[in-house]
Amino acid sequence: MRLWSIHPRHHDRQALTACWREALLAQAVITEPDRGYSHHPQLRRFQQIENPRAAIGDYLSAIADEADARGYHFARGKIRTTGAAEPITVNDGQLRYEWGHLLAKLKLRSPDVWERWQLIAFPDPHPLFSVVDGPIAEWEKVVYHGTTGPSFEAINGSVESSR
Repeated sequence: MRLWSIHPRHHDRQALTACWREALLAQAVITEPDRGYSHHPQLRRFQQIENPRAAIGDYLSAIADEADARGYHFARGKIRTTGAAEPITVNDGQLRYEWGHLLAKLKLRSPDVWERWQLIAFPDPHPLFSVVDGPIAEWEKVVYHGTTGPSFEAINGSVESSR
């Protein structure tokens, strides 16, 4: 399961549809905690806020907004609730890591999308997230992607130094 911290505008078709499906699964798990995946590390940041159901609904809404902008039709009726009162923080190191991870995927499967985004050092976060200084999240399973993935400096630099 990958619940990207990156704004959905940066996704290719495959990442956008996969993110939609995985966020729907996350919504089901958050709504019914006795289901499988309830301890999945990607869910921690949603489970730790006051209204996790509304937060995952807001997360899904932003994905559906991007799908609408591209002319896709995601079933908004599957979003159970929205209106989270608080943004979720994401460390700049986490966002950098995810950016390198996504760029590595885009380079292989969607070279035209990779070409559009590859010179951007720091992507916009998903609208639900607020960026703070910090390292890769402790729940992340770090995989390095050779020359197309993030460098140590890119992951551990600060937001200010890259913007």
